Amino acid sequence: MTVQESYEKMGGDYNDAMSRLRADDRIKRFLIRVAEDASFKNLCDNLAAHNMEEAFRAAHTLKGVSSNLSLTRLCKSATAITEALRGRTEYGSDLEPLLEKVKEDHALTIECIKSIE
Repeated sequence: MTVQESYEKMGGDYNDAMSRLRADDRIKRFLIRVAEDASFKNLCDNLAAHNMEEAFRAAHTLKGVSSNLSLTRLCKSATAITEALRGRTEYGSDLEPLLEKVKEDHALTIECIKSIE
């Protein structure tokens, strides 16, 4: 799969990423770092531990990474959970569907990144 095809499948904005990074090889290099980034795992782990402050930081990092690379679908779900966690001190069941959406979008993003030729 090409970088552009990968962006289409994962719900990203290839043209926006290309306008910033200007080459498929450069985009690919940064996408590989997304697959290695620990912010998604940190989000999941800290939510499981009900550590709202660290979960917020992880969600905010995931939001920033996905925004910078124009990973639109993942960015939207990361933004939603980031805002739900902002200033929050206690865990609530309302976070569960937001986390499930982030998990779904992250899994699709990683699958697409790994399928780039």
